[in-house]
Amino acid sequence: MSTTRVRFAPSPTGPLHIGGLRTALFNYLFARKNNGQFILRIEDTDQNRTLKDAEQYIVDSLNWIGIPFDEGPGKATPFGPYKQSERKHLYQQHAKYLIDNGQAYYAFDTPEVLHQHRLDHEKEGKTFIYNWHNRDKLTNSLSLTAQQTAQLLADKTPYVIRFKTPVDQNLILNDIIRGSIPIDTSLLDDKILFKSDGMPTYHLANVVDDHLMQITHVIRGEEWLPSLALHYLLYQAFNWDIPKFAHLPLILKPTGKGKLSKRDGEIGGFPVYPLSWKSSSGFKENGYFPESVINFLALLGWNPGTEQEIFNLKELETIFSLERVNKSPAKFDPAKTQWFNQQWLQRKRPETLFEQYFDILKNKSIPPPLLNENYITAVIALIKNRAHFVNDFWDLSHYFFERPKSYNPKHLKKHWKSNTSEILLSVSNALTSAVPFESNLIEKTVKSFLNDEEIPIGKAMIPLRLSLVGDLTGPDLFSILEILGIQESQARIQLATQGVPKTLNFES
Repeated sequence: MSTTRVRFAPSPTGPLHIGGLRTALFNYLFARKNNGQFILRIEDTDQNRTLKDAEQYIVDSLNWIGIPFDEGPGKATPFGPYKQSERKHLYQQHAKYLIDNGQAYYAFDTPEVLHQHRLDHEKEGKTFIYNWHNRDKLTNSLSLTAQQTAQLLADKTPYVIRFKTPVDQNLILNDIIRGSIPIDTSLLDDKILFKSDGMPTYHLANVVDDHLMQITHVIRGEEWLPSLALHYLLYQAFNWDIPKFAHLPLILKPTGKGKLSKRDGEIGGFPVYPLSWKSSSGFKENGYFPESVINFLALLGWNPGTEQEIFNLKELETIFSLERVNKSPAKFDPAKTQWFNQQWLQRKRPETLFEQYFDILKNKSIPPPLLNENYITAVIALIKNRAHFVNDFWDLSHYFFERPKSYNPKHLKKHWKSNTSEILLSVSNALTSAVPFESNLIEKTVKSFLNDEEIPIGKAMIPLRLSLVGDLTGPDLFSILEILGIQESQARIQLATQGVPKTLNFES
């Protein structure tokens, strides 16, 4: 049995969209599931649109989410090179083979002539198709004599090479996801295999490379499904074994209407690229973990057959199968992607998040004594279950790093009475009995004091939170006290009891 070999073959004409990233992921998972090889091939035959930085962007994106390629640019193996612009001689050889065997031909028709044919057909309510029913009437090596063709080639007349599509052949295409697809070859056009600029089209280069690189399974996007018939015919023309095909469903806009695009992300305020590209920030810059991106991408069009939604990469490598990929398009849900990131955030130990939050705090000029690793880690442990991203940490925990500059006026008016300052100062004194200063003992001490003094718990706890936080937000109050420490806690209570009465026109 041959080794499973799959390839991800993007064009470096722009940033890698998450649709392309999902294609790469599914190829990677299939390779790992079958102990095979995952290959990166750069399809840069469109030289006019190729962008200088796009290839490195693709590599960086794969590395960031943790699915590096086994073979590809920069990794020497017997199947290289892996950039189509460096394989031009191979395509020329195979195009000549097809011409010599009567399965392709030179076409010298100018763009202007072809445009006129299209206009003439439109006037008659028809569609112009360059194929068996008119190719003998057009300017190509099938309608010209050998001498005429040779002369045009000698004169360097611009030409393309077209595939000679067979007539009246009932072709049965097989797709792992979509099953059998019958095709009448008489309805197909004679696709261009070599362009007038001397570069091959996707069709020829794709088939030649897949054969020479011994690709066993072609897993690609649904947009290539219309090309499957031509690719089958090319394999037959070369008398090569046909790999197995699987065409992945589209990823739709959040509305479910139309294919997801960069514009949708701009309008909806969510990323569609793995990494930043020019003015567009990516999933990484928006705070997503690679694990969460892998997780939600895997479930865009594939399902495990169970209710489980959270998978790490190793689990996916074990259970992934193309048979469980859906035919129907998958709708992209920005809120769900955030949920996945939240789930992965909760699974991370606070220590592993320290550096990311440390950088945020440092940029906010937090004084060095509060940049202590143990202190920051304790804060993260307390608030991370409320966050979707590390970038949320500051809003959830800023009061641990700076004293309240103000107090929520709505809650002050409702909960701060004329005797509140006196109660809080008594609670502050009681805190000194909590040794060690830990949340459980703090809670026991405070509640015991309030009970002994017959002070309703709400009269103390709500103003106490306002004193420490400035608002009625945040996690467990006694845990906040523990992390702040007794000195800082008492200092904040003192400041509140001095400032709030003046604000509310109480006598201090």
